[in-house]
Amino acid sequence: MSLGPNVYDAEPIPAEAREEIERLLLSGDLFRYTAPKDAPVTLLEREFAEMIGARYALAVASCSAALFLSLKALDLPRGAKVLIPAFTFAAVPSAVVHADCTPVLVECRDDYRIDLDDFRAKMAGADAVLISHMRGHTSDMDAITAACAAKGIPLVEDAAHSLGTVWDGRNIGTIGTIGCFSFQSYKLLNAGEGGILITDDPDLIARAVIMSGAYEHNWGKHNPQRDEALAAAFATWQNRLPLYNTRLSNMSAALVRPQLKDVARRVADGRRNHDHTAARLEASPFLTVPAKLDKEVRAPDSLQFNLVDFSRGEALAFQDAAKARGVSVQVFGLSTDNARAFWNWQFLGGIPDLPKTRDMLSKACDTRLPARLTLEDCDVIAEALLGAAEDVKGVKAAAE
Repeated sequence: MSLGPNVYDAEPIPAEAREEIERLLLSGDLFRYTAPKDAPVTLLEREFAEMIGARYALAVASCSAALFLSLKALDLPRGAKVLIPAFTFAAVPSAVVHADCTPVLVECRDDYRIDLDDFRAKMAGADAVLISHMRGHTSDMDAITAACAAKGIPLVEDAAHSLGTVWDGRNIGTIGTIGCFSFQSYKLLNAGEGGILITDDPDLIARAVIMSGAYEHNWGKHNPQRDEALAAAFATWQNRLPLYNTRLSNMSAALVRPQLKDVARRVADGRRNHDHTAARLEASPFLTVPAKLDKEVRAPDSLQFNLVDFSRGEALAFQDAAKARGVSVQVFGLSTDNARAFWNWQFLGGIPDLPKTRDMLSKACDTRLPARLTLEDCDVIAEALLGAAEDVKGVKAAAE
């Protein structure tokens, strides 16, 4: 097999983080509530909120935990219907189920974004919307926010793949009622595991903080700015909510904090790599990369593209041909257990008929394209994908 670029390793953890981790190891001070103030997790929350432009932030064990806590903080009734895109990761409907709500899957188009006609049709029975910006592809946020406002229901943004993405001048994650981000190793900020939620609503953040595991009066350490509205909300909810204990540790926060200063550079590098590689693929009659929306400024760290007129057998052969050239690529809908294919979410109890999304997933391809790659690395990946398509379709094209 040919050897392509290593797309799995993340950037090295900054030396500043390694020094802080050594300090934590020597002190054993890993629990976020041990210090009277300014624990690493507290500082991360403050710095992340300032960076993204939010009033409050809560760091937790994962983005999935952030989504779950968001839904619980909204105090939705048991069985509430939450609209989600049918193209997302299995953790998203799982969070809805864990929150005692009912996921309602919305069709997605060939550009990976929700189908607005299906969205509007299903809004009639919705109690909330959880919009996943899946793989960093932003649906029409103007239409989504207008629909939620008209019905008076909350909007949660799953921005796990979208840190640094901007919609019409606003950071993704700050447009909805609550925004959730990931610190998992393949994301822009790497703590191995972890997540964070943001909001401007003091009542929502107070509920989320207490349920995250701020027992007794530890919630006071989430209000170093002495925000009176937040203090009143904490007093209201003290001892009235269950504890789910989804806290982030100081160790994870120490890994993330020094990376915040690199976000802008990583976003720029990721966009450069994506756009360069996408332009190469667009030159092929066999591959196409959906364009961004007009108001969207993307922050991609992977590449999605569609196969053009491939049979199932040809699509499987394309995967094999790309791998033989050193590049791993998956067609979302061709794996028997891909966690992004909605028909594999058997925990839902019933799989809806979603022909648009099923058709899209049968031709939508995914390959890693981290920001740390060089343009030369991107050219190797592009050549492998173009060559794999030619391997499968070239003879037929030449004959025509």
